[in-house]
Amino acid sequence: MSKQNIAKLDEEIMASQEFQRQNMAAKLNWLRAGVLGANDGIVSTAGLVMGVAGATTDSGAILIAGVAGLVAGSISMAGGEYTSVSAQKDSEKAALDKERQELADNPELELRELAWFYEQKGLSLELATKVAAELTEKDALKAHAEAELGIDSEQHVSPSQAALSSFVAFAGGSLLPLLAVTGPWVAYRIPVTVAAVIASLAVTGYVGAKIGGAKSGKAIIRNVIVSVATMGITYAIGTFVGSIVPGAAV
Repeated sequence: MSKQNIAKLDEEIMASQEFQRQNMAAKLNWLRAGVLGANDGIVSTAGLVMGVAGATTDSGAILIAGVAGLVAGSISMAGGEYTSVSAQKDSEKAALDKERQELADNPELELRELAWFYEQKGLSLELATKVAAELTEKDALKAHAEAELGIDSEQHVSPSQAALSSFVAFAGGSLLPLLAVTGPWVAYRIPVTVAAVIASLAVTGYVGAKIGGAKSGKAIIRNVIVSVATMGITYAIGTFVGSIVPGAAV
């Protein structure tokens, strides 16, 4: 194969949908976290305000409950995301430090180990050893991190970025059901809220599926079913509690 043909094929690979999708997924992890945060904000707050709306018609009480849920949920979401991503980052760094030490202590064993991984993928002993040697010469730590640990030694997830994205997304998602249930259409607040939540979750389901490269139909259906079930259950519970608690249904 000539160099010209190789260069042409390389251009086609770089332009391919699969390559672009893989590259985009690596760069937009924060966006995926944001979509999930918005999704959680919509469902959680919708369930909360619908539960309160089932117990009382007092718009002030519904608004207070919704705002409290928005603030608490956003902080909880950001804190949880920061903690989990920090733990992941710490684990990756610890694994890389260990691998770096092993490379320094016993490079011959590590070279054989890397070759063994490629043998398991179907390469012959000779070819696997040659591949391992060339990768080790270029960047031994990166080669071992990708083959053994499945991580990129040059890139690490950002806890603060993930936390901020989740906080903003959850708060943004929470605003929609909150505004829908406390709007001036008091007599129609329940159907308006349900319609708004279903529409917004259809959008987040579509976007989340597209980011992951999956079909959007199932994601949208799952989102809608979960949201309708959540709102229905909490509204029913709120109605029941409101009927037995003195002075609640006002």
